[in-house]
Amino acid sequence: MKSILLIGLGRFGSHVAMKLDEMNHEVLAIDKSEERVQAVLPYVRNAQIGDTTDEAFMRSLGINNFDVCIVTIDDDFQNSLVTTSLLKELGAKLVVSRASDDIHAKFLLKNGADQIVYPERQFAIWTAIRYGSDHVSDYIRLDADNAIFEVDVPSHWLGKTVQEIDIRKQFQLNIVAIKKNGQLNSEIGPDYCFSGEETVLTIGKYNNIKKCFRL
Repeated sequence: MKSILLIGLGRFGSHVAMKLDEMNHEVLAIDKSEERVQAVLPYVRNAQIGDTTDEAFMRSLGINNFDVCIVTIDDDFQNSLVTTSLLKELGAKLVVSRASDDIHAKFLLKNGADQIVYPERQFAIWTAIRYGSDHVSDYIRLDADNAIFEVDVPSHWLGKTVQEIDIRKQFQLNIVAIKKNGQLNSEIGPDYCFSGEETVLTIGKYNNIKKCFRL
């Protein structure tokens, strides 16, 4: 369990709060809006109304006691920037800030952010790949070149084993798991034979995955 300070309770911040609650983390949520604070109370250990650009208020929170500080302010970039800067000045161990574009990210990184998240961009990429490609069920980008895809079994794989298709040799890809009837199985041996009733989770370079599965 981690101690997490979450600042900004708009739609994205609220969803982050709910997920952190599911993961049993100890969350202190902050927003300047009483309505937003009230809405998130069922999902966090504590929530406060406050101005996170006010140094005195921020000092009262004991910033250095949190494992992670997440800034998800979505309606005022200047407030996000000042908040990020104050967090680092007050001893935050790890500051993760939301950015809407590369310019915002550049300023945030220069003013205290350790890491940046782009929720709109990341979801846009996921949506384009998920629904712009045939036979793709899910997609996780790992870095600029590598990803994990969940895809339907190609028709020419049916009745063949993992060893026979040998995508590691042909495409430098690895099958990490299969999913069948909603159940994930990561213990896939070379003798596993594909039936077409499963989906495949494979990891490797994005371009190699596109070639292998003809996306």
